[in-house]
Amino acid sequence: MGVLNATPDSFHTGSRVTNDAVAKYACDMVSQGASLLDLGGQSSRPGAVLVGAQEEWRRIQPALEAIRTALPDVPISIDTFHSDVARKAIECGADMVNDISAGTLDPELPLVVAECGVPYAIMHMKGLPETMQDRPNYGNVVKEVYGYLEERCEEFRELGIRQLMVDPGFGFGKHIKHNYQLLQHLSVFAELGHPVLAGVSRKSMIHKVLDCTSAEALNGTTALHAWALERGVHWLRVHDVRPAVECIRLHQYLRAAASEWNDD
Repeated sequence: MGVLNATPDSFHTGSRVTNDAVAKYACDMVSQGASLLDLGGQSSRPGAVLVGAQEEWRRIQPALEAIRTALPDVPISIDTFHSDVARKAIECGADMVNDISAGTLDPELPLVVAECGVPYAIMHMKGLPETMQDRPNYGNVVKEVYGYLEERCEEFRELGIRQLMVDPGFGFGKHIKHNYQLLQHLSVFAELGHPVLAGVSRKSMIHKVLDCTSAEALNGTTALHAWALERGVHWLRVHDVRPAVECIRLHQYLRAAASEWNDD
């Protein structure tokens, strides 16, 4: 899943795209192996100010139209927690909704997803982007995040939503140790019965440990992608498509080689 941000303030400057360049960025990502493009108009970095649905759609609409014109057959996910933005985006050609709040910030959003019959990626987040890193606390982060996603999945299945994707929400209301505990036990989330999405690309859980910037965190990102794949993750949400695709291909080859050896 390649990340495209129609925002001026996303934490990784390399993911920010202007309307006149977004189609080229999208085409480059697809040529490098992206299977899905994730377009957002609201930064969700820690401390980000919420801009509202109207401004979010103003940012997204021209970018979405440009991508859909350039790539008519490539699936596009809209990263939003606003029902109005989701509905407009789907009407404009988006194929999926990626909601960091799992329907908690706008309870109408799951209803739009159910009505439109599109896939729905839901994430665990404690608090809001503005406040989520203010002393987050857990008894057992893996159990609490799993329980939250399990409850939300059940609610959405009752609405008739069948195509769900679950995201433990690395960096969203978690200290560094919480992020690594989730990564270590990532395989348990497959027990929810839906594809698991991991978004660790260039995040502070990497550059704070390595004492580098997000711009210098590609090598660390690739290492975490490999560990996530080994723990059964189904989707990687990434800023750098080619390195992630290479990581996936090598992991697939490793698994195939191990299987052949076991068969012998």
